[in-house]
Amino acid sequence: MRKESSTNTLNRNKIHVNCGMAYTLDLIGGRWKPTILWALLEGKLRYSELKKNIPDVSERILVLQLRELEKDGLIKRLVYAEVPPRVEYELTNDGQSMRHMLQIISDWGDLHRPKKAN
Repeated sequence: MRKESSTNTLNRNKIHVNCGMAYTLDLIGGRWKPTILWALLEGKLRYSELKKNIPDVSERILVLQLRELEKDGLIKRLVYAEVPPRVEYELTNDGQSMRHMLQIISDWGDLHRPKKAN
C-alpha cells in the first residue's frame, strides 16, 4: 500500500488523468488479471472453476486479483445465501466492454510470441 501523498501515487494519478492507456494498463496489468478477465468472458464462474482454469496462480494471489478487479468495477462478486455458501464472479458492463481489446491483445501475443524449438 502506498501513501496517497507519496510522489509515486501523485505521479500515477497525474498520468491516469492524461493518458487512457496508462489507466487501462494499471487496471488490467499484472500476470493474472488479463487471464481472469479472459476466463470470465464466457460467463459466470465459481471461484473453484476460476482456479481450475488458472491452475498456476496461488489462492492468495487469485483472491487478491479478484478483489482488485471488483474494486475497479470490472467484475462482480455474487454471493448466494445457500448452505453451503456459493460465490460466483462475472464481468460487469465495463468488464464486458474489454472483450474486443482483450481479443486484440491475445491475437497480437499469439502472432509475436517467440516460437518454441521442437
